Amino acid sequence: MPDSLIDIRVGHSPDPDDAFMFFALAKDRIDTGPYRFHHELVDIETLNRRALHGELELTAISLHAYAHLTHLYALCSCGASMGDGYGPMVVARRPCSIDELTGSVIAVPGTWTTAFLALRLYLGRDFSHVVVPFDQILDVTARGEFEGRPIDAGLIIHEGQLTYDQQHLVRIVDLGEWWKQETSLPLPLGANGIRKDLGPRVMKQVDTLLRESIRYGLEHREEALAYALSFGRGLDNSQADRFVGMYVNDWTMDFGARGREAVRLLLARGHEAGVLPTRVTPEFV
Repeated sequence: MPDSLIDIRVGHSPDPDDAFMFFALAKDRIDTGPYRFHHELVDIETLNRRALHGELELTAISLHAYAHLTHLYALCSCGASMGDGYGPMVVARRPCSIDELTGSVIAVPGTWTTAFLALRLYLGRDFSHVVVPFDQILDVTARGEFEGRPIDAGLIIHEGQLTYDQQHLVRIVDLGEWWKQETSLPLPLGANGIRKDLGPRVMKQVDTLLRESIRYGLEHREEALAYALSFGRGLDNSQADRFVGMYVNDWTMDFGARGREAVRLLLARGHEAGVLPTRVTPEFV
């Protein structure tokens, strides 16, 4: 046991891909040296807002939110969730055109999620929306209302991308597919932010431990998947395996040159569209 322990509070979403990624750290499968990790499982929009106050040393954040957090956080070089030809979807009770969608009221999981930014870029204009907890969006879309407000469509993230048809909903657009057609790049959805005030040495060491945790999960897939399945709302084993494979892969081990370019382009287009207040140059550990 090291003489001096360094506490790292880490936040991530309660979904299968994040659980898989953090499995080795959460279950003490790797040697973390002087670092002691304390895990908080919170929905991504809450983590985005908490990051504005720098509450956690290491936190999952949306790339959209990162544009507002560059004074506090840098991006880990690993831990990305990239939609390579797939990603957040808009679903509805019946098919509709883009024009109809623009005039619809859409349930969204948060206005700082990357899904929200991507939909804003896809539509090319502001749209009517209601913020709904991400795990309720399928239900309220199928029902057509949320707290007395009409809902015409839903913007879904996480495992809802695999289960929406179980509630007789139809896909209107897959934003990851659209982005790939537009840019030939994956859609960078989420990343892990590490607080800059930790200093370069600690930031690098924590980044390395996160990469080791991801590698452990990939190399011990059955064990990590069993843990991740407990976070897969409504997913069977096959679906959980598929979902984890979509978002924990080579992109997750390292952004790489194309992944970093995708982040840069997404943030640049967000600024050009007037969604992001400033042009952001991403900073990676």
